[in-house]
Amino acid sequence: MAQLSDRVLNMATSATLAMAAKARELKAEGKDIIGLSLGEPDFNTPDFIKEAAIQAINDDYNSYSPVDGYVELKDAIITKFKRDNGLQYSRSQIVVSTGAKQSLANIAAVLLNPGDEVILPCPYWVSYSDIVKLNEGVPVEVKTSIDHDFKLTPQQLEDAITPKTKMIWYSSPCNPSGSVYSKDELRALADVLQKYPNIIVVSDEIYEHINFIGDHASMAQFEDMYDRTVTVNGVSKAFAMTGWRIGYIGASEAIAKACTKMQGQVTSGANCIAQRAVITALNEPPSRVQYMIDQFKVRRELILNLLNDIEGFKTNVPEGAFYVFPDISHYFGKTLKGKTIANASDFSLFLLEFANVATVTGEAFGNPNCIRISYAASQEQIIEAIKRIKEAVS
Repeated sequence: MAQLSDRVLNMATSATLAMAAKARELKAEGKDIIGLSLGEPDFNTPDFIKEAAIQAINDDYNSYSPVDGYVELKDAIITKFKRDNGLQYSRSQIVVSTGAKQSLANIAAVLLNPGDEVILPCPYWVSYSDIVKLNEGVPVEVKTSIDHDFKLTPQQLEDAITPKTKMIWYSSPCNPSGSVYSKDELRALADVLQKYPNIIVVSDEIYEHINFIGDHASMAQFEDMYDRTVTVNGVSKAFAMTGWRIGYIGASEAIAKACTKMQGQVTSGANCIAQRAVITALNEPPSRVQYMIDQFKVRRELILNLLNDIEGFKTNVPEGAFYVFPDISHYFGKTLKGKTIANASDFSLFLLEFANVATVTGEAFGNPNCIRISYAASQEQIIEAIKRIKEAVS
């Protein structure tokens, strides 16, 4: 029998993907499962983007693409960064990858040495920790609280920094909490980082356009942070293009070059047809996808109202993305339908078994008191799902 590497044996399975697979399994058995576990818009990719892909097929785009992305796509990304974020990058600072997840994996691979520490404000996106560990770094989890909208404070950042700190990774809007850092909040964190000029910031902005306060701030917008910030983005969420797998970074030339080198040995260039479609997506104004954001906002109000009607669910108001991250620690130690709830994982499995609703345990995101519920689902599904949850815990 094959002897697997310690690397893969020590790696956790993605909790969101595992829960989605479990839900699919139960559905196949005939169970009526409502899936609120995956971070995937339930809209179709807009027609103007699909038409660009069809055009690319007809234009015979079928050869290997440049490792770091087509020049025309880089130019569209440069335009987007300037238009939406006030950031000025050159072509040599942009790298296109097979999804923002590969962008993050590249960054970890080219910057981390064994023992380097990466500060992760909790909750963090489920794969950050394992990507860091896979590259022999050490994740340093910093707990934030629901009462502070799950945001890292300058003092917490200061306290977490050691001589081994190499990077800080965060997302805004945040997956799973929906928290959005304001410009002033980022500036306060940047002021702490001024004392530590070697720490690199990875700013994951994949949910940038799914923002209900209309004001997105990037760490790289500060002149004194520009060279040491890697801005990560992609088209999966705002354009409903999860399966197209296109992500990208804006970074210093040295980091971008290193990421291209790494990618050249791992996957080479991203899918040629998807890249051509993304040129069209990014050259259009964000207003083309505003109808999705408007719908997510309606659903957010709906799900918050319904959850706040259930005893033991404590929620904050997420300002972006399409998740709620309620604290359900009220149920710990209680027995529901013969099941004793010890933690968020127990609670999440309880909901799958007794409410037929798939959610994700907060433990996977570094917060063991919460569960993540995606509202990228129809209003009817949301109403039915929360009704089932309420009945199950009553």
